[in-house]
Amino acid sequence: MKLSVVMPIYNERATLRRVVESVLSLRVPFEIELLCVDDGSTDSSRELLATLQNENPSLRVLLQPRNLGKGAALRRGIQEATGDFIIIQDADLEYDPAEYPVLLEPLIRGKADAVYGSRFMGGRPHRVLYFWHSVGNRLLTLVSNALTDLNLTDMETCYKAFRREAIQSIPLQEDRFGFEPEVTVKIAKRRLRIYEVGISYSGRTYEEGKKIGWKDGLRVDRDWPVPESESEYSLRDGSSPKHL
Repeated sequence: MKLSVVMPIYNERATLRRVVESVLSLRVPFEIELLCVDDGSTDSSRELLATLQNENPSLRVLLQPRNLGKGAALRRGIQEATGDFIIIQDADLEYDPAEYPVLLEPLIRGKADAVYGSRFMGGRPHRVLYFWHSVGNRLLTLVSNALTDLNLTDMETCYKAFRREAIQSIPLQEDRFGFEPEVTVKIAKRRLRIYEVGISYSGRTYEEGKKIGWKDGLRVDRDWPVPESESEYSLRDGSSPKHL
C-alpha cells in the first residue's frame, strides 16, 4: 500500500522542516510519498524544500509559478499523487501526522471513499484558542450540511483522506479557501461513502503564524461553489435543498 501526502506551502519556513520530518519519520507499514506544493513563497521556503528533497527521496517538490492559492496548490498535488490513498496535510504543525492510521482505517477496510478528521468530536487533545473561529467553522459546516444533506461536524478541517481514484475523478476548480466546501459538495453529489474520525488539534495564534482569519471566512462564503443547474446540489433522495 502507498500513501500520498499532499502539503500546500506558502511562507512556512519556520515549521517546514519539522513537519516534513514528522511525516517521513512515521513508522507505518506502507510507503509514503510526500508532495510539497510551494505556492509562491517569499520567505525562502523554496530553498529549504530543495534541501529537504535532496535529503529525502520520498519527497517530491512541486513549484507553482506564482501565488495561485491553497486550492490551486491542492489541486496540483492531488493530480500528481500516485498512492492508493491521499491525505491533505498543512505545513504549520496544527495537525499531527501520527494520526494518519486513524484517518486511513475506514479507507483500508473498504468502508469509505473519503474520511474527514473532525476537531469537534472524540476525546483527543485540543488547544483552546479563538471562540469566533470555532463559531465560524461550525456555521460554515452547518451551511454545507444544509446543501448536501450530510451530518458532518467539521467541513473545514484540513485533515481529509481519500481513495486516490475517487478524488482524482472529481473536477476541482476553486483556487483559494473555497476548496473545502467545493470538495465536500462534489463528493456528496457523487454519493461517495464519507466517514468522520476524531483528531487532535494544536491551533496556532496569529503571532505564531496563523494565516486564515474572518475575512477568509467571508471569502469562502463568497466563493462557495455555485451550481450550474438546480440538480448540482440535489440531495440524496433526488430533491433539491431550499435556498438559504
